[in-house]
Amino acid sequence: MSLLVTGIGELVTNDPHVGGAVDDDVTPGWLGAIRDAALVVEDGRIEWFGRAGDASAADWRIDLEGRAVVPGFVDSHSHLVFAGDRSAEFAARMTGAPYDGGGIAVSVAATRQADEQTLRGLLEGRVAEMRAQGTTTVEIKSGYGLTVADEVQALRLARAATEEVTFLGGHVVPAEFAHRRAEYVELVAGEMMRACAPLARWVDVFCEPHSAHAFDADEARTILLAGRAAGLGLRVHGNQLGPGPGVALAVELGAASVDHCTYLSSADVEALAGANRGAGDSTVATLLPGVEFCTRSPYPDGRHLLDAGVAVALASDCNPGTCYSSSMPLAIALAVREMGLTPAEALAAATTGSARSLRRADIGRVAVDARADLAVLDAPSYLHLAYRPGVPIVRALDLG
Repeated sequence: MSLLVTGIGELVTNDPHVGGAVDDDVTPGWLGAIRDAALVVEDGRIEWFGRAGDASAADWRIDLEGRAVVPGFVDSHSHLVFAGDRSAEFAARMTGAPYDGGGIAVSVAATRQADEQTLRGLLEGRVAEMRAQGTTTVEIKSGYGLTVADEVQALRLARAATEEVTFLGGHVVPAEFAHRRAEYVELVAGEMMRACAPLARWVDVFCEPHSAHAFDADEARTILLAGRAAGLGLRVHGNQLGPGPGVALAVELGAASVDHCTYLSSADVEALAGANRGAGDSTVATLLPGVEFCTRSPYPDGRHLLDAGVAVALASDCNPGTCYSSSMPLAIALAVREMGLTPAEALAAATTGSARSLRRADIGRVAVDARADLAVLDAPSYLHLAYRPGVPIVRALDLG
C-alpha cells in the first residue's frame, strides 16, 4: 500500500542535486530543501518526492499542514543498556570535580545487579524517548557489564532495538582486574570477543591515556585488531580528556568513526582531513556536545574541522555519567551555539554525517529507495531545531 505525505512546508533531503531547491543566506543549496513538498512511501521506502503539485495519487494520504520534514536523526553513539543513577556525580562536576572515567564503575555495578527484564524495560523506554525527539536510527554500545556473560546479555538486548550494535568490552578496566590490566585486555580480545562478535556489527574502545581506567594506544590496538579479525567494523572513543593517540589510531586502522575529538592537535585534524580526501571510506569525527555541556569541558572546534575538510557527525552519547540526554535536537543546538556549525551543517551532521559514520547510505537522507525514516517538526523550517532549544517540536514521523 502506498502513502502520500503532503502538506510539507519544507522538506530537507540532504541531496545537493535536487532541482529547484532552496538556496539562500541561511539554507544552502547542498541541503536540498524543497518548499511546498510531498513524498510517497511504499513498504517502508521512499518511492517519490518533490513538489506537492507534481504528486500522483496513492492508496492513503496524510496532510502535515505546513510542517517541516527532515531525515530522521541518526544517533551514532549511545550507551543505553545500563541500570542505576549517577546524578550525584553530575552535581559534583558542576561544583568543580573533574571527570576521569572512574564513575563508569558505578554503572557497571548497578548493571550487573539488574536482571534482564529490568534492563530490557529501561532500554525500550530510552529508545522510545529518542524516537519521540526525532531519532529513527540509534547505535547502541555494550560496556556496562565487562564480563563475558554480562556483555553478551547487553548486546543481545541491543540487537532487539537496532541493527547498529557495538561491542565495548574495552570501555574501562573493571575493578576486579585493576592490578591485572594485561589479563583483562587478553580477555576482551579473546574469550569475550569470540562470544560477543556474533551479536555485534562494531567494536569500540575507550582509548584515553589521561584516564587510569581506560586504555592506552597499545591496549586499544590489541582490542581493535581482534575485533577486525572477528569481522567487526571499528569505532574509537578518542581524545576526550586530553591530547592523545585515539584519533591517529582510528585513522591508521581505518575506523569508521572516532568519537569525542575534544582535544585535537593540528596533526590529528590533518589526519582526519587526509582520510576524507582518500579513495576509500573516511574516518568520521563524531562530536558529542552534550558531553561537554555535562562535564564543563571545552567544546571541540567544529568550524575548524569542517573548514579543514573533515567529515563530521553529531550524536547524543546518551549514557548515565557524562550525558544523560537522549536529545539529538539538543546536540544540534549546542553544535550551532558552541561549536561554530551553521544550523544547516548541524542538521547534516546529525543525519548524513552520522549515517556516514555508520557506513550507511539508506538513512539520513531523503532519496528514492532510501528508508522512509523521517522526522516532522511542529514548525515551518529546520531552522527551529536550533532556534528553539529545549522545546519538544520534533518527533519521528509515524507512517504506520
